[in-house]
Amino acid sequence: MKNYSEDESRQYHIQVANGEIGRYVILPGDPKRCEKIARYFDNPVLIADNREYVTYTGTLDGVKVSVTSTGIGGPSAAIAMEELCRCGADTFIRIGTCGGMQPEVKSGDVVIATGAIRMEGTSREYAPIEFPAVPDLAVTNALASAAGTKGFPFHTGVVQSKDSFYGQHEPETKPVSYELVNKWEAWKRLGCLASEMESAALFVVANYLHVRAGACYLVVANQEREKLGLENPVAHNTDMAVQVAVEAVCRLIRERNGK
Repeated sequence: MKNYSEDESRQYHIQVANGEIGRYVILPGDPKRCEKIARYFDNPVLIADNREYVTYTGTLDGVKVSVTSTGIGGPSAAIAMEELCRCGADTFIRIGTCGGMQPEVKSGDVVIATGAIRMEGTSREYAPIEFPAVPDLAVTNALASAAGTKGFPFHTGVVQSKDSFYGQHEPETKPVSYELVNKWEAWKRLGCLASEMESAALFVVANYLHVRAGACYLVVANQEREKLGLENPVAHNTDMAVQVAVEAVCRLIRERNGK
């Protein structure tokens, strides 16, 4: 396709060129999280800052790694993955926030996705709805091992990916409340752990591109615990999830290098 960038050596949206990123990329949503994540790298350098996409590159265990923000939701996340792949990336870890759905999933816990419900629109433009949204097993295992080693409270399981934040939190106010409420109850009965907005798109796009992807999330709060009258503080510090992602990248690097 035509490159619409003023500098044709750079990808149109993320404004990154070949050679400026590593094979391993951590994908937060919020651009302001990129600098915080990059502090875990050795010798991080700001590569690009365009729209919602901020990119830093540094090293872990002597291997080049990067962090690129994707904004909110599947469309911008899919764009980032497509363009990062064109620059040489092949292993992605999504790190972000989510809302718990099962009573045992508490604020401040980490959720590691083993699959995602495709209740969003982006993945439908890549694959028929029958195709599952599942992460790479090696990446997922690295995330779970990292969380376990660090002793963080974590859960592994299916998450729900949606496009409407307020469709989740105020479903009764929407014209399609009958569908939103009924499906939410179905996801809970099926054991869905949490709700977020990017995993399904990233997992399906990664399958299409033949690259690896996984995801871990901080649980900000749990509206189902609130309904049950259980303790439900709001957690904002994503550092545990970031540490899990960084440690998982280190494990994947050592695994690939046979160490």
